[in-house]
Order: sequence, then C-alpha cells, then structure tokens
Amino acid sequence: MQIDSPAIVCTARAHGEHGAVIRLLTKSDGLIAAYVHGSRSRKTKGVLTPGNLVAAELEARGEGRMARARLELETSRAALALDPLSLAMVEWLTMLVADTLPEGETFPDVYVRMNAMLALLDADAGALRVGEALARFEFALLADLGFQLDLGSCAVTGQLDDLIYVSPKSGRAVSRDAGAQYKERLLALPAFLLGSGVRPTGADIQGALGLTRHFILRDLLPTHRADRTIVARDRVDARLGKRF
Repeated sequence: MQIDSPAIVCTARAHGEHGAVIRLLTKSDGLIAAYVHGSRSRKTKGVLTPGNLVAAELEARGEGRMARARLELETSRAALALDPLSLAMVEWLTMLVADTLPEGETFPDVYVRMNAMLALLDADAGALRVGEALARFEFALLADLGFQLDLGSCAVTGQLDDLIYVSPKSGRAVSRDAGAQYKERLLALPAFLLGSGVRPTGADIQGALGLTRHFILRDLLPTHRADRTIVARDRVDARLGKRF
C-alpha cells in the first residue's frame, strides 16, 4: 500500500524511544494508523498536533505491517490551543473520529466536514456558529455510521409537524401532543435540526448536543473507550455553556 494524500492528524501516541503511532483521517482512504519515526524532535512534535492538516506519504512494508508515514505540515492548528473552547473542540472532534470510524473504510464526507469544522474554529466564528456546526457534524456522523435518526414524522401519530421530541430508545421524532405526558423521558428536538431555517439559540444548541451525545454514547463509542473520550465532550459542553 502506498498513499500520498492530504490528511488530518487525529491522534498521536508515543511508541518506543523514537517514534509515534498516529491516526490520520484522509478523504480517499478513511482513517489510517501509521508509524512516524523521530516523533520526539521539536519539528515533528509540532506536525503531530491533533487537528493539523498535513501532506502524508504512507507506505506499508508487507502484509499486516503498519504503514510508515512521512508528513509535511500544510495547515497548523496549534494556535487553537490558546482558546479553551477551540482546544476542547479539537480534542473532542479528533478523538471522536479516531474512536468511531473503522480503519480503512472511506468516509469522504466526514473528512470534508471535519476540515470545515476546523476552518470554522480557525476563523474564530463564535460560540453559536461553532456549537451549531458541532451538532450538525455529530448528527451527520451518526447517519454516516448507520445510526441515522428518523425525524421525518411522529413515531406515535405519523404527523409531520410540531415535532419537538425524540425517543431516546428508537431515535424517532415525537410530536408535542403525543409526547406531552412523557416529556421528562424524551430528548429535545430543536427546530434547526429539521431544516426550519430558524437560527438556533444557545438553548437550542445545548438541546441538540444533548440529543447527539445520547446516541453517540449509546451507539458509536466502544465501551472500553467511552469514559475517556466523553471527558473531552464534557469540556466542550462546559465551555460552550459559558459562552451562551
């Protein structure tokens, strides 16, 4: 296997005395694990910062052996560490992708959306915009991985309007009247996720992120990684809450 592609650095873990095992998200080949030699040098450490866009050359030396990577920095996201919210967002996004995408399967839309999210953070777009974008990113990721929520009609009555809840069990929408007596058990469904054209408030975004968080934890994150990964999401929720 030989790959020459732009890639987003998702994770980097020290391996041995001189190297690191990294996970890169590429548009054409999906999530790839690779070994980088000389990762302890100051230059290479900077390249391996999660969120960075790199030009990656990967070569596998034999069946079943991990690819070796040579990386050149294209876009640094190191400056995002200066803002607590942006730092938390990058940490969560890169860990989420690394922990949920199966390696070697192609997800070009995830790559495009990930790049767009990182560019939005670079542009200092503000809490409302990045919060909305995060909710949409997570909503789409659930669909990409086979867990699309069914929000087209009420699960109880079949009606198409006044959908304000989601069942935490079925992932289907529930209308206001049908869900009234069970509302404490249901998840909020903010109108902006239905394509209403209404700009979301901070409360809407928090509701949407509560919705996607529930299904990401239930359906996407492996049990042995969920506790570690969701701590990164806790930081996002806390820091977004302070900006609304």
